[in-house]
Formats: sequence, structure tokens, C-alpha cells
Amino acid sequence: MDSQLFNYLQPGNTFSAAEQAEILQAFSRKTFKEGETLFHSGNVCRQLFFICKGVIRILVQGENGNDVTYFFVNENHFCTILKSFTTQTLAHESIVAACELEVLIIDRAALQDLYKTYPLLKPMIDERIQQALLEKINIRNAYLGLDSTARYQVFLEKQTDIARRVQLADVASYLGITPQSLSRIRRNKAF
Repeated sequence: MDSQLFNYLQPGNTFSAAEQAEILQAFSRKTFKEGETLFHSGNVCRQLFFICKGVIRILVQGENGNDVTYFFVNENHFCTILKSFTTQTLAHESIVAACELEVLIIDRAALQDLYKTYPLLKPMIDERIQQALLEKINIRNAYLGLDSTARYQVFLEKQTDIARRVQLADVASYLGITPQSLSRIRRNKAF
């Protein structure tokens, strides 16, 4: 049985092995190749993803039509377009595999059913999502007021694992600089 999800959710083993197996049956496991889209903008997000392996890239379309990386999410985190998932409204963001990816996927309706059967599951998932949002805010705030070189240094410090696994063009997009500028920064600072 896959215990990765439950190690993340409940280190204290709240659910029995039988309950864990039943909960996992509500999820489907899927793999994606780098660049494959898990969710397209312009739709209502009805799925919650748990990342078992790899990195997800959340992106929006920029003013000139190019993809702008908003954030990266790696293993042992949930990922969805939260506003769309919660309010069932159209999303402006997309979710794309930033590298080889393996996820557990659950539809919103199936998750709501699990919450009825296992009421302790909702506060566990909500807490993890809230922690991830706070982490995201802290990381994004760390870049405020910094020049491009300093932003890249902070990225390497705070998101080292992600830096090693995603395309440099995606990193440049995330940091708000051109790929050429990022190459120049890397060359000049010997990162």
C-alpha cells in the first residue's frame, strides 16, 4: 500500500490500514511527462492532486501570450487551483508537469464523499493546504525588492530541489527575468 500520502497527512496514524486502503481507492494514480498539462486554464478545476514524484508548475498566460510561471510545487504537497476548486469558478491558471511527474488525483465530488465518511480527513487536508499557502507567501515575499541576481540566489537557497529539476526557461519566467538574463547571471556568478 502507498503510505506516502498518509505519512504527509497524519504522521500519528489516525487511520487504520483498512481505512487508508479505502481512502486511497478514491484516488487514481497517473504519470505525466515533462510539459504535459494536468489542468487547462479557462475551465473549472475539479481535481486535487497529491504529488508523489516530480514538480508541478502553475502558470498563467502573460500579456503577450507567453506562459508565465507563477509557482512550483514539489513532492508531498497537494496542488490545485484553489479558488476554482473551492468556488467552482473558471480558473485563469494552468497546471503543467515541470518534469517527469507522478500524482494521486481525486475529484472534488469524491473528496466531499470521503469527508462525509471520514470527518477527520477534511481538517487534515485543509491544514496541509493552509501550510502550503503560507509557505508560498513566504517564498514569494522573499523575492520582493530584490534585483534579478539576488532573486536567483534566493531561489537557489529556498527551492534548491526544484532548481535542479526544472528547465532554466521556467525558472527565468518564475523569477520575472528573461532566459538570456538568467544565463548571464549564472555565467557571471558561477552558480
